[in-house]
Amino acid sequence: MNIVVDNFDAYLAGMIDTIVLTLVSFALAFVVGTIVAGFRVSPVPPLRAAGTAYVNIVRNTPLAVSMVLFWFGLLPALGISLSRFWAGIIVLTTYTASFVAEAVRAGINSVAVGQAEAGRSLGLTFPATLGQIILPQAMRTVVQPLGSIFIALIKNSALVTIISLPNLTKTGEAIGTETVQFFPALLGAGVAYLLLTLPSGAAVGWIEHKVAFRR
Repeated sequence: MNIVVDNFDAYLAGMIDTIVLTLVSFALAFVVGTIVAGFRVSPVPPLRAAGTAYVNIVRNTPLAVSMVLFWFGLLPALGISLSRFWAGIIVLTTYTASFVAEAVRAGINSVAVGQAEAGRSLGLTFPATLGQIILPQAMRTVVQPLGSIFIALIKNSALVTIISLPNLTKTGEAIGTETVQFFPALLGAGVAYLLLTLPSGAAVGWIEHKVAFRR
């Protein structure tokens, strides 16, 4: 316990780093995932194929492997210079977007077919029908799945430690190395993660209650 108290400022900085990583990655993943979900339900076969390929490839590749391949393989091979922060954001966004896409697609499929038919009868194009009629209803049904993805992202962000990007896990590791007491140092990081995930779960439940359809 003394280790946590003595290094409180370091843990707090690690929490802030993790929060920033999570919020930026999730915001971008939400946009990308929604677009991919639109591809998945598109009447255009090439778009459906592209969306399906993206989800199947990215979702089934371990995040740690993606992180290593992107930072140590792809960027050097292409001669691209990128900060660790944005490299971590890109990998977390790309990975998380595949799960967001499937959650949003499930929400789209839960909307009655008649809604899309009504849009077409009014002369709306597929993008207009999707954006103005289907998605607003779909999003209200996928708050809980998206919340679960957000909480998973908080924990997945620990893997940016692989590329030495500051976060809670790296903070615990650094404190453990400095004090040679890894268990209490990493336990402190674990408690800090709980302080992020438990309130997030409560917030998701509150939002879901507020936007739920009244049946």
